[in-house]
Amino acid sequence: MTVEAETGRLKSEADEPGWEVDPDDEWGVAVIATVGRQLKLRREAAGMRVAEFGAAIGYGEDLVRKVEGGKRIPRKEYLDRSDEVLGADGLISATWEDVKKVRYPKKVRELGKLEGRAVEIGVYECNIIAGLLQTPDHARTVIGAAQPPYSPDDVERMVAARLARQSVFARDPAPALSFVLEEGALRRPIGGRMVWRQQLERLLEVGRLHNVVLQVMPMDCETHSGLDGRIELLKFADGTAVGRSDGAFNGRPTPDPKHLRILELRYGTIRAQALSPRESLAFIERLLGET
Repeated sequence: MTVEAETGRLKSEADEPGWEVDPDDEWGVAVIATVGRQLKLRREAAGMRVAEFGAAIGYGEDLVRKVEGGKRIPRKEYLDRSDEVLGADGLISATWEDVKKVRYPKKVRELGKLEGRAVEIGVYECNIIAGLLQTPDHARTVIGAAQPPYSPDDVERMVAARLARQSVFARDPAPALSFVLEEGALRRPIGGRMVWRQQLERLLEVGRLHNVVLQVMPMDCETHSGLDGRIELLKFADGTAVGRSDGAFNGRPTPDPKHLRILELRYGTIRAQALSPRESLAFIERLLGET
C-alpha cells in the first residue's frame, strides 16, 4: 500500500511505484538484489524500522520489504526520496543508473540493443501497427487487452519499454527504416476514435521522415508472402544481420545467411505488392479524414 503524503489515503498495490522482477533475467535479478540490500543496510544503519522508513518516504511497509528483498524494481522517485530521508548525499539516487538498465523485460532490452545499432530496419506487421510506430495510448490499449490480463503496473512498464525503443528515430546518423502495415490494422479503431486519430496522425508524421518508408498492404491484395505473420529484418554496419518471422524458423531470431535470404525475399515481395509510399500516405490521409 502506498501512502499519499498530502491526504494519508492509501492507494492500491497496483499503484505502487515499482515493477516485478523477472526471475529469468539473471543480470536484472542481481542488480535489483544489490540495490535492495544497499537500501536495507542504510536504513538499518540509520536506526529506522521498515514501517517508520516507509512512512518517511511516503510508501507502504509491504513495498519497502519487496524492494529491499530484491523482489520489486524501484522507480527513480522511490530512490530519490530514500536518498533524501537517509541522508545518502546522492549515493542512493545514483543507483538509478544501474536500475534503469534492467527496468524493462529482458527480451525488450535485447531487441532495443539490436535496433539501437542497426543501420537498416525492416518490419512487416500483419495484425497490429508495429510497436515502433505506436502512440502511448494505442500501445496501452493493445497491451491492456492481453489475456490473461497484465496488472496495471506491468502494462505501464511494457508501454514505457515500447516507447523507449522509439528512440531509434532520434539517432544520428539516422538508420534506414521501412514498414509495411496491413490496411485492416489501420482501420481498427483501437482505443476509441480519438486514440485512433492520434495513431493515424503519428503514422503520417513518421512516414514523412526522410529516412522512413511506410507502406500499406491493401485488403484487395488477394494473397502475399506475409500471410504467415510478422517479419523483421535488422542489418548492421559490419555487414551482419538478424531476422525473425512468425511463420519461419520457429519464430526465433536468426543470423543464418540462408534464412536471411528467405526472409529478405519474402519482405521484398511484400513491399512490391503493397501500395507505394506516396499512395500509402495518401491512403492514411483519406482514412484520417473519414474518422
